[in-house]
Amino acid sequence: MHNEQQYLDLLKYVLENGHKKGDRTGTGTISTFGYQMRFDLQESFPLLTTKKIPFGLIKSELLWFLHGDTNIKYLLEHNNHIWDEWAFKNYIESSDYQGPDMTDFGRRSLVDDEFSKVYKIEKTKFDQAILNDPEFASKFGNLGDVYGAQWRHWQKRDGGFIDQIKNVIDQIKKTPDSRRLIVSAWNPEDVPTMALPPCHTLFQFYVNDGKLSCQLYQRSGDLFLGVPFNIASYALLTHLIARETGLEVGEFIHTLGDAHIYSNHIKQVKEQLSRTPTDGPKLSIDGNKDIFEIDVQDIKVENYNPQPAIKAPVAV
Repeated sequence: MHNEQQYLDLLKYVLENGHKKGDRTGTGTISTFGYQMRFDLQESFPLLTTKKIPFGLIKSELLWFLHGDTNIKYLLEHNNHIWDEWAFKNYIESSDYQGPDMTDFGRRSLVDDEFSKVYKIEKTKFDQAILNDPEFASKFGNLGDVYGAQWRHWQKRDGGFIDQIKNVIDQIKKTPDSRRLIVSAWNPEDVPTMALPPCHTLFQFYVNDGKLSCQLYQRSGDLFLGVPFNIASYALLTHLIARETGLEVGEFIHTLGDAHIYSNHIKQVKEQLSRTPTDGPKLSIDGNKDIFEIDVQDIKVENYNPQPAIKAPVAV
């Protein structure tokens, strides 16, 4: 089956079989529990073609995780605003914020033009302060012990930390048949202090016939906006880990818990399902840098010819 068809079939399945559920954001969803997709990374790189996916954002976010970084300053330096809303929300809810009322900004900004203008001004001020004021960035740019912290600096009870990414690379090299090639982002002690608890919670590697495969368990998946990023991000991670360990790529297996379509994304989903996928791109990684030194400019996709982007609001 064509890689992208796996994802389109999931959208169709949830539209036809999903259950209406409330959610933390108050938006409402159509949801199903438990679903699995398999992507053959030898066939193509699974970056969707039925709508344009900004691969630059995927690269910089993944490298942000791999650096162990949890401050949005790195992302903003690469013109990546994926995590802005959570940091901005923390700021406007703090006693330091003295600007106009931004209560319920996530939804109001979408329907109230005047509010939207104010929101954009305040958000731009916030981004500039993160980029130009180290003290402000330290206080309001940090999102808590999110993915990067758990992947690279899992805190031990007796002091020190565990570098899960480095450890799993070493294990793949030394004991490729191990059933313990696992990285977990879900740290119950840290969840309450994270800006957003990990949606992609745990991943496991598997080596067979000189190929590296990766399976992700994702507790919660925003199918229209988030999951296309997750697919490409973990496909890229699999390529990077395979490159680091001298292996070819195998499959990326994506297992979802609560797989949902937000109620204000249904029109966009139907538009995407009306489109026909084309051949996916190929991934290119330049140079000989190790996985922790690779820059965004070293990673490229070739022959990527997507259909136009489809915009939709983010539920915060």
